[in-house]
Amino acid sequence: MTYFRRYRMEMDLRQWSGSWDAADLAARGYELVAFDEGLIREHAAAKFQSFRCEMDADVFPCLGRRDGCLRLMREIASRATFVPEATWLIRYRDRPGGRPLAVGTIQGLDLDEWGAVQNLGVVPEHRGNGLGRLLMMRSAAGFRSAGLERMHLEVTTANSHAVKLYERIGFRQTKVVYKACEVTGV
Repeated sequence: MTYFRRYRMEMDLRQWSGSWDAADLAARGYELVAFDEGLIREHAAAKFQSFRCEMDADVFPCLGRRDGCLRLMREIASRATFVPEATWLIRYRDRPGGRPLAVGTIQGLDLDEWGAVQNLGVVPEHRGNGLGRLLMMRSAAGFRSAGLERMHLEVTTANSHAVKLYERIGFRQTKVVYKACEVTGV
């Protein structure tokens, strides 16, 4: 049994005045897409490609399998507490008219009147382009439009890039939690 140290991070949306610049998104081949039931497979594909080789696949084994990501995405979207306004997909086309590829995803739930980010994932080849920040900002705006005043997430503490991103956006660490996992080879 291995224990993963995770931060609970929170942000007050009443004081948040976040903005995002998505003006050049299309010029770079990206498209931001609001949630639709017909996109569940694309969200799952982005989730799998984002997490399959990451430590989060050890913490949450379903993230390391295509079928696990699809099952998880269906479960999230079917919950009564699902917040579609806080759930976004980013697609990429390498050329005009090219086949769109899902490269980023975020999902949100309303848990006890808190916006709860379930997964924020960007495919490794597309990281460093501001897509994670854009997804988080759109999700925060979606939680606010759904009437939620606070949001939270959990992140594995060893994922320093994600922790720094969340801090830059306005999240603060409020608690350390431990997730027990059975990891083979550890």
